[in-house]
Amino acid sequence: MDLRFFAELVGTMILVLLGDGVVANVILKKTKGVNGGIISITAGWAFAVTIPVFMFGNISGAHFNPAVTLALASIGKFPWEDVPMYLIAQFIGAFIGASLVLISYYDHFKLTEDKSIKLGVFCTAPEVRNLKSNFITEFIGTFILMFSILGIGAYPLAEGISPIAVGIVVWGIGLSLGGPTGYAINPARDLGPRLAHFILPVPNKGDSDWQYAPIPVIAPICGAIVSAFIYNMIF
Repeated sequence: MDLRFFAELVGTMILVLLGDGVVANVILKKTKGVNGGIISITAGWAFAVTIPVFMFGNISGAHFNPAVTLALASIGKFPWEDVPMYLIAQFIGAFIGASLVLISYYDHFKLTEDKSIKLGVFCTAPEVRNLKSNFITEFIGTFILMFSILGIGAYPLAEGISPIAVGIVVWGIGLSLGGPTGYAINPARDLGPRLAHFILPVPNKGDSDWQYAPIPVIAPICGAIVSAFIYNMIF
């Protein structure tokens, strides 16, 4: 098996474990971090991206995001024949990461009555449900993510700076654009954990909100591909 497959799988697993983990720590009952707020969540997600990029960037390129993989392939910066392997690894890794969050916080899921909060640990949901607006928000957030990744990668930086720069981008997107939808900006990060919520024995869980599920999958893919083409046209 290609080593890149395992790098993408483990990297995405760590991303989701730490990212969904900080959400669980902030919103579930009786945790040490309960009510930690948006700064805790956005910082946690930024670190969740940065750590596996440091670990696996030199092995797989550290995509950990189907939207990034598809966007790079669409502009000829990644071979199409490797896309299925990367996507499979990313979705499996995301599912495993979410499963580990459930194991880690199982007692706190039992103590939390609100079913929507439990779902919110796993995946995103809009604060105002307007699917057109929600699509646009996710499109814009992922557009900025992809544009930034291409820009950061286009110029030589001091060794070890690029992963930190990507983490700062994710932090900035979360702080500035995360309010409406929770900034999925990554189909695997949302769909893998949503599937875990659906399949696994989450205590007294509710609906997995499959009606909304296409938005954080399709919008990031569209946003990343459009961003990649526009970046290529300009630069």
